[in-house]
Amino acid sequence: MTTTLVIQQPKPVTDAMESSQWSTGICQCWEDMSTCCFVFWCCPCFACKTSREHGQCLCLPLLDFCGIVPPITYAMRVSVRQRYGITDSMCHDCLYATCCRACSWCQISREMKKRYQPIVLINAKSKQ
Repeated sequence: MTTTLVIQQPKPVTDAMESSQWSTGICQCWEDMSTCCFVFWCCPCFACKTSREHGQCLCLPLLDFCGIVPPITYAMRVSVRQRYGITDSMCHDCLYATCCRACSWCQISREMKKRYQPIVLINAKSKQ
């Protein structure tokens, strides 16, 4: 007689309603200097990495170089705001995406790091 143990991993849980504001300001990059340096020296690489962590296509941010307003940076800001219940305006998102692209990607990354909380299973037992 053999026992089969089937374990299904749950999806990550996000703390969506902790606050309705961004946890850091657009120019508070100094809180994470390694991220700030990464964005400064290679913003496209960082944007691709952050996009993948958000669950989107890895190469999606490379489309940002097609126009005046970077559509992917703008869309990612809106998506992060909606996912975490952050109240702000699309006008601010457009302004930050256009004028402060690197700072915008840093803010998105910081928000994702602060709001992400993995599930920890304690005392998981097999069904017999």
